Amino acid sequence: MRSDRFTRRTALALAAGLSLSAAVPALAQDGTKKIRIGVIGAGNIGGTIGSLWVKDGHEVMFASRHPETLAPLVSELGPKAKAGTPEEAIKFGDAVFIAVPYKAYPDLAKEIGPALNGKFVLDAGNATQKRDGALYDEVQAGGIGATSAKYFPGAKLVRAFNAANYKVFAKEGADGGKGRAGGRMAIPIAGDDPDALKVAASLVRDAGFDPVVVGPLKDADKFAMGSPGFGHDVTAPELREKLGLTQ
Repeated sequence: MRSDRFTRRTALALAAGLSLSAAVPALAQDGTKKIRIGVIGAGNIGGTIGSLWVKDGHEVMFASRHPETLAPLVSELGPKAKAGTPEEAIKFGDAVFIAVPYKAYPDLAKEIGPALNGKFVLDAGNATQKRDGALYDEVQAGGIGATSAKYFPGAKLVRAFNAANYKVFAKEGADGGKGRAGGRMAIPIAGDDPDALKVAASLVRDAGFDPVVVGPLKDADKFAMGSPGFGHDVTAPELREKLGLTQ
């Protein structure tokens, strides 16, 4: 009898695990589905891209250690926008967007790193020498993708939305390519997890841009700040040519 109860509990737990694992690829495959997104950092980049997602129909929770300060932003965006703490935003989101100064990564990793295990995470941070000091040196030695992955090792990480100024994102995302020859602005992305890349590509499109998959995380250096692939307001075919991509 005891063995039967154990077997039933084991079977239920296994079924729940299989159900969850099946839901993750489904999220990656359904590019039309509106999902919940947690935005860690509601400054220039986080506020801009998060707002574009809200306007496309996604539910977005903007996070701050003092979420009450985000009341004007969420009020302006309407009922699909919410404010919360970083921990609340991670629980809320099917995907998470990190858009904070790179110097915050070590402390952020201690605070929320474990909560990001298994999550689709878009990482927009850039390391600068003047602001980030030793962390900048770490990025120069190991690469921006590898460094971000070191601080958030359990996350399904994709580098995205780091390669241009937020003012360009605001203008081009809102326009969605309607006012420019050749179509939408291209956003380079890089990641090791195929499902995470699909989710990131879908969210790039929903924000009003065209995704260009550059390669695995190690190739994020090709469009890191200071690289030849950084700062281009061009279409997807033009960006692929600049980066020497064959596809």
